[in-house]
Amino acid sequence: MGKKAKGSRKGKKAWRANISTEEIEDFFEKSTKDALSGGSLQAVSSDSLFYEDKSKDLAVKKKIEKHRERVLRCDSLLQKNQFVKPVPSSILKKCSKNRNVASKSNLKVANQDGDKDDSAMFDLWDDKGKDDKKVKKVAKPTLIPAVEIDPPGCSFNPSYESHQDTLASAVAEVMQKIYKNELGPEPVPLTVPGEAIAEEDMYFLDVDNRSDNDESTPENEDDDALEKKPIKTKRVTRVELNKRARRKEQQRKEAEAKKIKELSKEIDSIPEIVQEIEHEDEEKKKRHLRRQVAKQEMLKTRPPRLGKHK
Repeated sequence: MGKKAKGSRKGKKAWRANISTEEIEDFFEKSTKDALSGGSLQAVSSDSLFYEDKSKDLAVKKKIEKHRERVLRCDSLLQKNQFVKPVPSSILKKCSKNRNVASKSNLKVANQDGDKDDSAMFDLWDDKGKDDKKVKKVAKPTLIPAVEIDPPGCSFNPSYESHQDTLASAVAEVMQKIYKNELGPEPVPLTVPGEAIAEEDMYFLDVDNRSDNDESTPENEDDDALEKKPIKTKRVTRVELNKRARRKEQQRKEAEAKKIKELSKEIDSIPEIVQEIEHEDEEKKKRHLRRQVAKQEMLKTRPPRLGKHK
């Protein structure tokens, strides 16, 4: 296979077919747009395009003035009360200097006339009467157990006395366990030691077991026979039925008489019940009065509650 030819095979006369005409088309589109819009902006002078607006914007000015005239809520609350006047921020710095001087003078007056007037002003933020004692922090108990510290005899290179002490304590612990096992109650043995039974004796043991079983069999037979026998129901006669009816009627009459007797007792005890009710009403009234008096005494010592919470 031969190599493919690169480029166009046409001659010089056909080269004009490959020339692009995009720039010419863009120029024509731009010129048509300028003709439709009223002309190109490049030929127009800058004075006709831009100008300075020297007229005042009244809407913005009104908005700023309205914002300045607006009163804050805190100031409006103070304006409602004719006896309270709002303090501007410029006067607060001047008042802070005079306040310290006034507080010191009020403290002196309060110390002199402490018995006469208890409502004297004093400075809450004065640090002179502050206690210099350091408050001890109470250590909270932790849930983590304490770490056991080994005795000095367990160290890498202990002294002879400390090593002997630790050995003695370890030996004492082991000996305590040994003495506890020796002196404690003996455990129940798994096997009981005994002599082996000969074959001849085994026959006699089997005979004894059989005799016991033979004695027990007749009793079992008697029980089985009793269970197998049908249970006969006794026939109830007319006389027995009459007796039962008379007994039921008598019990009914006794119950009615008992109810009548209880009603008569309750009717007789009406005055006692009325007295008990009156006594209970008097106690309730006294309890109510005591509660009212207690509430009034509590109001003298503490302010009233505004709701269910204190």
